Amino acid sequence: MSDYRLARRDFVAGLALFAAAAPSLAQAAQTSHKQATSPRHLLLREVSQLVIPRSTTPGAGEVGVGAFVLLGLAHGLAGSHGALPKTLPEGVAAHVGADGRLDYVGWLKAALDQAAGAPFMAQPPARRHAVLAALDAQAFDPKAGWHPWKAIKKLILTGYYTSEVGGSKELNYVHVPGRFDPDLPLKPSDRAYSSDWTGVDFG
Repeated sequence: MSDYRLARRDFVAGLALFAAAAPSLAQAAQTSHKQATSPRHLLLREVSQLVIPRSTTPGAGEVGVGAFVLLGLAHGLAGSHGALPKTLPEGVAAHVGADGRLDYVGWLKAALDQAAGAPFMAQPPARRHAVLAALDAQAFDPKAGWHPWKAIKKLILTGYYTSEVGGSKELNYVHVPGRFDPDLPLKPSDRAYSSDWTGVDFG
């Protein structure tokens, strides 16, 4: 009888705790949903998916890399809070705030819309791919120097290849230290190992 009373008391206490926390949980879920459907989030989800599309594994946008990029930019990852060069690429200065920081997502949207000649997100997939590919080629031109797209792309690659899908399905994974084999045959179809950081370069 005492065990039943104890179990009932625990259940009632847990129910009361859940009732008290429910409004906060609902608000957090609503906030998360709003963020996931915001224009900035949708843009980065699409751009991430274009950079690493679905193959035999889900693409970067599908595994939430867009949200990771937003978080990374907010916290200054990939040097995104660093001092900007004196000479900026065309169109970048308009997105630098009073604190000297660049709004990377605002710049990216404006750059893609301008290159597309219309809202980027309203374009068909092939057109979006072509516009982003042209921006990527421009940013990584040896003569380009500093370019904001480099930080965004670095965060996309980092987010994807440190995700569960990217790190254990797109790449091979062997728990460290694992077994040491000094000489193994390598076939062209073999994937790199996400646990071998000496062989991973995020650019």
